[in-house]
Amino acid sequence: MGCDRNCGLIAGAVIGALMAVFGGILMPVGDMLIEKTVKKEAVLEEGTIAFKSWVKTGHRSLQTGWIFDVQDPEEVAVNSSKIKVKQRGPYTYRVRYLAKENITQDSETHTVSFLQPNGAIFEPSLSVGTENDTFTVLNLAVAAVPHLYPSAFVQIIVNIFIKKSNSSMFQKRTLKELLWGYKDPFLSLIPYPVPTTVGVFYPYHNTADGVYKVFNGKDDIISRQSVYIFLGHIFHLIPSSFPPFIEKTRVLQFFSSDICRSFYAVFGAEINLKGIPVYRFILPSLAFASPLQNPDNHCFCTEKIISKTCTLYGVLDIGKCKGGKPVYISLPHFLHASPEIAEPVEGLSPNEEEHSTYLDVEPITGFTLQFAKRLQINILVKPGKSIGALKGLKQNYMVPVLWLNETGTIGDEKAEMFRNQVTGKIELLGLVEMILISVGAVMFTAFMISYCACRLKSVK
Repeated sequence: MGCDRNCGLIAGAVIGALMAVFGGILMPVGDMLIEKTVKKEAVLEEGTIAFKSWVKTGHRSLQTGWIFDVQDPEEVAVNSSKIKVKQRGPYTYRVRYLAKENITQDSETHTVSFLQPNGAIFEPSLSVGTENDTFTVLNLAVAAVPHLYPSAFVQIIVNIFIKKSNSSMFQKRTLKELLWGYKDPFLSLIPYPVPTTVGVFYPYHNTADGVYKVFNGKDDIISRQSVYIFLGHIFHLIPSSFPPFIEKTRVLQFFSSDICRSFYAVFGAEINLKGIPVYRFILPSLAFASPLQNPDNHCFCTEKIISKTCTLYGVLDIGKCKGGKPVYISLPHFLHASPEIAEPVEGLSPNEEEHSTYLDVEPITGFTLQFAKRLQINILVKPGKSIGALKGLKQNYMVPVLWLNETGTIGDEKAEMFRNQVTGKIELLGLVEMILISVGAVMFTAFMISYCACRLKSVK
């Protein structure tokens, strides 16, 4: 009897040990299976989960804008006083609803090229007014003259047309005109061929966001979505995906076509998005730092006087990719900018929570499941002694025109699919591994304790 019982205890301990060992073996095997599946499904080619989500995003992307309505246009133009602005908005458009086009795979370079069509649909229910709401804003064409035509003689000639059209430093424009374009009265009078339509995002509708070529990850999944060639010219890119198996120490690189440069984001926090654990990566203030603080920004300092020998920070000159126009970008309300930049402007209230940019990335697949891209568009206005509309100015102004908040969040249906196909299976596999290890360890310990107890009784 005692021998049989001891054998049974030993057998139970062996079974427990085997369960624990099997659970331990299952962990790396399970991880290998997960990695193999993710690498297969993350490739940008027909038939994969990544490709389906990449061609047409499952996000409901919204672009919300706030316009800086100038309250004292005459005082600024005549007396060079501070610009008093009042933020008006939100005005919301649905964007990124069009699927990518001209998708072409290159098997030799393992890349895929494509076009991203542009479109925007006004959302009245998410806006405070209509596209016909009127604002007092900077005259974009007049403000650009000193930059495009630095010659005093040319400015005198151009000023004739500015005066004849009754154009001034500021103008009244509807939301639709300001964003999507209007025929400028002074440019329309110039007797030689010049573009006469002006708008913050003109041209936009029925255009494409350039030609992109990215690695598809077929030969090396870690390179997936890395921008290979860019020939774009207009608005937005937040990546729909990064390479899989993202670690917190990783710096995420992405290209933004509206500002003609790459940016990067660093890990900020772990959050739960609709039942899916994600890493939140944030755009650091160093991205808008001066070249002294961040040498990578040296090419965005193209002049030395206004930037005080490139020591000012918080704004980036993107005029080179905007045809020489004095366009600068910053975070909304000049968040993280030098105090001197915002000093001539009243009515700004920078706020880290409302005005910062972030991306929520699922770390195993590398998919971006939520994002908020927030940028402000500014125009540098310089005094122009030969231009009547600008001759009253005694200082340079970095005039905020509007700021944008482009957001996207995975839909409930897509989130459920993601949980079922990715998160749920991984969690189930992890649970099975832990149960096997835990139950096996408990069984082994219990049976060994019983066996030792029986042995002690037998000895007595």
